[in-house]
Amino acid sequence: MLRFCRPVTARVAVAAALAAVPALAQATEIRVAKTSGCGCCVAWMEHVEAHGFTAEGENLFGGALVRRKLELGVPPEMASCHTAEVEGYVIEGHVPAEDIRRLLDERPDAIGLAVPEMPLGSPGMDFGSRSEPYAVHLIRPDGSTEVFARHE
Repeated sequence: MLRFCRPVTARVAVAAALAAVPALAQATEIRVAKTSGCGCCVAWMEHVEAHGFTAEGENLFGGALVRRKLELGVPPEMASCHTAEVEGYVIEGHVPAEDIRRLLDERPDAIGLAVPEMPLGSPGMDFGSRSEPYAVHLIRPDGSTEVFARHE
C-alpha cells in the first residue's frame, strides 16, 4: 500500500501557492492618452500607480486626443484632459483609483467612467486645501450616463 508523505504534499502545496503570488501581485495596466506637458495628467497617473495600477502614458496632439475620446465612446459633455483604457473600459479624466477598482470588480455593461472637466480636489487636481464636490459618471453603451460615485 502506498502512502503519501504529508511533508512532501505540504511542500508542493506551498510551492504552488508561492508560484501564484507574482501573478496576483502584478499591477493592473492602465494606458493613458494625454497631451505632453500636462502636469495634472502626470499627477493622476502617479495617483493610480500609488493604488496598484501601472500607468503608461501616450502623448497625443489635441486633435488626435479628441478623436481618440470620440472613437472610444466618450460623450463630449463628459470630456476631460486625459483618456485612459483599462481592461476594456474607458476612464475619462480625474477618476479616483477606488472607483476604477469598483468598476473592475463589478464589471457593469458600460463604456467606462468619467469625471468631466477638472474639479479641484480630484486626483491629480488636489493642489492645496481647495476642493469642490464632484461626481464620477458611468457611461452606458448608448452614451447615456448615471452617477457612479460622489466625492465631497
